[in-house]
Amino acid sequence: MPLDRDFDVLALYVDPEDAALDADKYEIGGNRAAKDLNNAAIRQSTSTGKSIHPDQIESRTALRVRSGERLSFGTYFNAFPASYWRRWTVVSDVRLTVEVSGRGATLIVYRSLANGRSQRVDSASTGAEAKGTFVFDLPLKPFVDGGWYWYNVVAGDDDAVVESAEWSAEVPQDRLQHGTADIAITTMNRPDFCAKLLHQIGADDLLRPYLDTVMVMEQGKDKVADSEFFPAAQSALGDKLRVIEQGNLGGSGGYARGQLESLRKGTATYALMMDDDVVCEPEGIIRAITFGDLARRPTIVGGHMFSLYNKSSLHSFGEIVQPWRFWWQTPLDGYSQWDLSARNIRSSRWLHKRVDVDFNGWFMCLIPRAVMAEVGLSLPLFIKWDDAEYGLRAKQAGFPTVTFPGAAVWHVPWTDKNDALDWQAYFHVRNRFVAALLHSPYPRGGRMVREDLNHTIAHLVSMQYSTVEIRHLALEDVLAGPQGLHEQLPTRLAEVNALRKQFTDAQLEADREAFPETRRKKPPRKGRDVVEVPGRLSQLITAGLAPIRHLRPARELSKEFPEVEIRAMDAKWYRLASYDSAVVSMNDGTSAAFYQRDAAHFRELVKKTADLHQRLAREWPRLAEEYRAALPQITSPEAWEETFRPWTGGGSSES
Repeated sequence: MPLDRDFDVLALYVDPEDAALDADKYEIGGNRAAKDLNNAAIRQSTSTGKSIHPDQIESRTALRVRSGERLSFGTYFNAFPASYWRRWTVVSDVRLTVEVSGRGATLIVYRSLANGRSQRVDSASTGAEAKGTFVFDLPLKPFVDGGWYWYNVVAGDDDAVVESAEWSAEVPQDRLQHGTADIAITTMNRPDFCAKLLHQIGADDLLRPYLDTVMVMEQGKDKVADSEFFPAAQSALGDKLRVIEQGNLGGSGGYARGQLESLRKGTATYALMMDDDVVCEPEGIIRAITFGDLARRPTIVGGHMFSLYNKSSLHSFGEIVQPWRFWWQTPLDGYSQWDLSARNIRSSRWLHKRVDVDFNGWFMCLIPRAVMAEVGLSLPLFIKWDDAEYGLRAKQAGFPTVTFPGAAVWHVPWTDKNDALDWQAYFHVRNRFVAALLHSPYPRGGRMVREDLNHTIAHLVSMQYSTVEIRHLALEDVLAGPQGLHEQLPTRLAEVNALRKQFTDAQLEADREAFPETRRKKPPRKGRDVVEVPGRLSQLITAGLAPIRHLRPARELSKEFPEVEIRAMDAKWYRLASYDSAVVSMNDGTSAAFYQRDAAHFRELVKKTADLHQRLAREWPRLAEEYRAALPQITSPEAWEETFRPWTGGGSSES
């Protein structure tokens, strides 16, 4: 059951709702209108508002079911993801053991098929007895494509209490001893958040035997050791805690340090990458390690991300890198941003298929030491694409990644940010191209060059000149080859920020009064404004005409006064393209910037955009060969030791 009886996450542990399975797409058929209607219905909530009372949660492992009521444990944390165990591990059968008290209590075991249909497997009842322990031996053979096991409890005349329940398996003798993990947390200026996470990890008695070392890579000015919550974390972890101080080398520099320390130390089976701004489920760490222990071959085991603000909302059930676009995404037969309190697993047909992934985000990702020893450490990318590239690299070497149901953290959702505009845009572009040069199966990266050209032009007609400038810098660095990746790691962020701050669209103000009031000489034609999302044809026409319009001189007054104020949610390229100036708010809601059109600068940037993309397409084969040849050296422990030398002097810097 949830830690601290947190009712915001209850839907992930126990489900009082009935199942209302959505329609099979093959029954819907190929009719466009029918498919659209079904896709809309799939997203509809099936929740009726049923809930349980807080007093029904008796402990971390016990729940009371009131007389006459039925509760299902076919939930994210309590159902058994049978198809994942069937596909990736040595386990062939699983045993469910449930201890229930209360006369007349009934326990019903179900399984699902990959298409979401459920089947009743077995049942048992306490009858007139006050208590019973029920054991069910369940085969994994039928789960080749997907499916779960779970159980429901129905209380009789008395309340029923599920005293305990566990899934277990008989395993070979050489798999009996569980592995241990070094947890590697990279932090920068989030001392309280990080200290609370450390305490959460250290305070869990069941997790402690699975921990080797908990390493904090301290890269900020606000130290985790100065947090008021740190003494409790330090007391809980004791000598398992190491705080390692170094310069700001980004997430990849922090995680690479954790990987290097874990590899050199050689006492842990795994290194677990974990963000500093998460809330974790300690049981999920145990499950990830157990799954890794029983995997047929060394396997990267990742957890899922739920929203920290809407705790039952799942970011993605698994992610791939689409090879033609070379972009990360949820597979097309899945959904992102899925709220399990609105539509539970038993009602969601797509959640019963096993999702095979290319990588797992490093907000929670368990990497076997054997994998690091063979494929190397993280690429020195600062942030973005280090986790995706590592998953692809491991996959090429024969080591799969599994995003494992039942292992998860709660994280600030990425959808609340817009990292395609700020300094992170540089790392998005550079690192995506670096990863594609290393792993794209297409001669010139498939659609990548053309798509990046389209994105850059969209930023240009949106008057986001700072973003275009740092995107150009990213492409220039890609074209310069792999040799500078380590050298740029400590300095590139400052250089990128210095470049973009020269442009008004990157000069943020928290106070709206810092900008002039909106004014324009001539009102928009017929009072028109882009409010609705335009159709594809309309967008194509705008895409063709907007660059031509931006070659013309800007309208009077636009250099002094914004023509309009635009909210962050509405700041799409097809809307911004029709203005010569605008005050645009940022996604985090804390500030805004004054966008101003500059025809002369636009011409310069258009020419440079075309030149860089032509060059990139022309030189792709040579660059791919260079990057692939350099990869083993760049990701080697020896190369990273040189990068860390300013903070280690050949050893390590700790506090």
